[in-house]
Amino acid sequence: MQLTKKEIPFIQNQVYLLILSLILTVGSIILIAIHGLTFGIDFKGGIKLQYHFNKSVETGQVQEMLAKTLHEKVAVQQFGDPKENTFAFDILKPTQGIEDFSLSVTKALDGHFGAGFATLLKEESVGPKAGQELKRKGQLAVIVACILILIYLGYRFDFYFSPGAILALIHDIIITLGAFAVTGREINLTVVAAFLTIVGYSVNDTIIVYDRIRENALKYKTLPIPQLVNRSINETLSRTIVTSLVVFFVVFVLFLKGEGDIQDFAFAMIVGVITGTYSSIFIASPIYIFLKKHAHRFSK
Repeated sequence: MQLTKKEIPFIQNQVYLLILSLILTVGSIILIAIHGLTFGIDFKGGIKLQYHFNKSVETGQVQEMLAKTLHEKVAVQQFGDPKENTFAFDILKPTQGIEDFSLSVTKALDGHFGAGFATLLKEESVGPKAGQELKRKGQLAVIVACILILIYLGYRFDFYFSPGAILALIHDIIITLGAFAVTGREINLTVVAAFLTIVGYSVNDTIIVYDRIRENALKYKTLPIPQLVNRSINETLSRTIVTSLVVFFVVFVLFLKGEGDIQDFAFAMIVGVITGTYSSIFIASPIYIFLKKHAHRFSK
């Protein structure tokens, strides 16, 4: 394949990068099978409490004290400006009702750190049945989004384009789930929103490349398919890099400064932006080349 001096030989290295993608995908599936996915209160049911403390305190100290006092597994997270001393408590499947439990937590905090130490700002509860329903709806939302995208791609492009975009999308979702499995981060409704965002981002990035391939196919009718695809990737590369970096920097700042659900959302987006950019070039495009070259064999 002949290249101009300014073109980066993406397609020449496609075999090695497809192997890397296969290793990452299979590895993610194995990690999910071994470690499993951690679902939050939104899906399992439990209690969420939000407190303001009148002085600074370490989250680990609060968590350890509550575990010894209440004999419940309480996840404590600080969020917002550290000077505000605002904390969120998550309790999965508590043995007490929400009112009794919040009273017990407040009493334990004041008893350990001093009277008037903790002020309850907010309390929420999610029942086990409601949690399962939210989990089902979250899964359904991702599946429906993928089906609608498949229908759109079938309408917008022909057979040679659609499979690559769908496989790239599956690749991105599996690797992001693998990242959650290995880090033990919770999957909740906010993270499901991140997955839906990743779906849209990944497909949009792939469509940009596909549009340029289709334009160049009409413009360079005698150009070999691999060279045509490589040129199209190079022509859209600056746009891809600028868009990806802008999104990456935004979610990276959210990850560094955010807490709780916001940080989990940003973590999913960081992984999704990286894999989405990668898959548009090294998965969707090579699969298009393969189908364009060999699809006629399957039609016989």
